[in-house]
Amino acid sequence: MKLLYITNGSSGSGGLERVLAVKASYLVDKLNYEVHILTLNDGDNDQFYEFNTNITFHDIKVSGNPVTYFIKYRRGIKNTIKKIKPDVISVCDDGLKGMLFPILIGKKIPVIYERHVSKQIELGADKLSLLQQLTVNLKFRLMNAGGKRFHKFIVLSKGNLKEWNFNNLQVISNPLPFNASEVSTLKNKKVLAVGKQSYQKGYDRLIDSWKIVQQQHPDWQLEIYGKQDSCLGLEIKTNQLDLSETLCFYPPEKNIEEKYKEASIYVMPSRFEGFGMVLIEAMSFGVPCVSFDCPYGPADIIKSGEDGFLVKNGNIHHFSKAIIELIEKKEKRIKMGANAKENIKRYAPEAIVPLWDDLFKKLTLPE
Repeated sequence: MKLLYITNGSSGSGGLERVLAVKASYLVDKLNYEVHILTLNDGDNDQFYEFNTNITFHDIKVSGNPVTYFIKYRRGIKNTIKKIKPDVISVCDDGLKGMLFPILIGKKIPVIYERHVSKQIELGADKLSLLQQLTVNLKFRLMNAGGKRFHKFIVLSKGNLKEWNFNNLQVISNPLPFNASEVSTLKNKKVLAVGKQSYQKGYDRLIDSWKIVQQQHPDWQLEIYGKQDSCLGLEIKTNQLDLSETLCFYPPEKNIEEKYKEASIYVMPSRFEGFGMVLIEAMSFGVPCVSFDCPYGPADIIKSGEDGFLVKNGNIHHFSKAIIELIEKKEKRIKMGANAKENIKRYAPEAIVPLWDDLFKKLTLPE
């Protein structure tokens, strides 16, 4: 089977890139696929995650005004497809151009779309101006026009099904990126969060929650790892609330597994998600999680009260209360951590990637 992934980039430190590395490498290692990955202006960057060395990378260089950009992009994809002659194409691009792939490029070859984030990412703020609302509505209409034309439209959780009214929908969750042979002792007074700084990730809300936690448990630390964005003013807010002694921001960590092992609680304050990859990563190390019940993903992953806590989206007080409960009740923390380790086995690569293999084979069967 010859498979072509089309994505904006593969070198980043985000969840999409990690998942792509896991899936593509597994397909090559275990299922003898010939995998190609086509990126956009990303060929000169070093990979943050490790990909199987037998994967072939291609890159399109585009620049200029929107018209020139589009022409070069479309020509580059068509030339790559002509050169590779893939059996199936999987588009991993959450942008509008990815959604419009069947219209822009055609679909003589079976084409799948992988949606890695909620539609709400297009909103970008709590309140939109009239012009912004009109722009978002137009974008949604274009996304719907393109999305229904794919042979299959893959979402990561059952909740994501609510966002799209297509006949080609299917749920395939993300696979775990590593097999954690060790677990956290849950003895360190350390809370962890992982992900880039953005409106989506909701770290402003976490800072407010941590202020409440810190007042009762000033000996606990909160560590946040991810690409930083000074425009959001998160460090300024941290200093204003006098939290700089117990709350620290760090750049992306390549060996993030070590940080999971050191944590006793994991927190995800996101406003919305496509899945919540970091939750299953933390749980694989036996770390109980506290997450807002945001759209979508956490409700599919966490069994609230059993292996972590789901909190009503945006309820800062209840979020901090859940963290405090896990801090103060060590036995509950340990029990939830053990349950978390057991419950996420359903996301192991050997359980998830064969679902992709079945889909690829069904789409390439002669009619």
